[in-house]
Amino acid sequence: MESITPVIAVHAVAALYVLLLGPLQILRRRRDTGHRLLGASWVAAMLVVCTSSFGIMPDGFSWLHGLSIWTLLCLVIAIVSIRRGRVEMHRGFMVGSYLGTLTAFAFAALVPTRLIPQLLRSEPLVAVVTLLAVAATVAAFAMFSIRVQRSPQPAAVSRPGT
Repeated sequence: MESITPVIAVHAVAALYVLLLGPLQILRRRRDTGHRLLGASWVAAMLVVCTSSFGIMPDGFSWLHGLSIWTLLCLVIAIVSIRRGRVEMHRGFMVGSYLGTLTAFAFAALVPTRLIPQLLRSEPLVAVVTLLAVAATVAAFAMFSIRVQRSPQPAAVSRPGT
């Protein structure tokens, strides 16, 4: 099996985070603090996925690197769109970025010569433990983010004579 370098490990963990958090972000209620916190972590993970992909070039530049460039552009457009109140455009670019990541994952997982199938054959325990650890991280952060959104705001303190 080809060796898993630190860049590949970071790329894979960030991509797994993006893949697991994506459906939650797409399907749950929007326009709340939880969505913003989870969305910021999702965008940060996408930035890690895209930028780390340029450190993984065994055969030179590929269509996956082109997808990384396109995804970075889409993220910028999505963030600018939501800041300008263009919710539908934001949603379209974010969902599209997720679907692109899902497509890249399918390619990486289904081509037998790629690293994911090789890892599943040679080190299935490593793959399962990594999946469970990232899933637990997503679940914990999601519960925290949603709880932060639901927590009551402290009451204003009134001072005598004011």
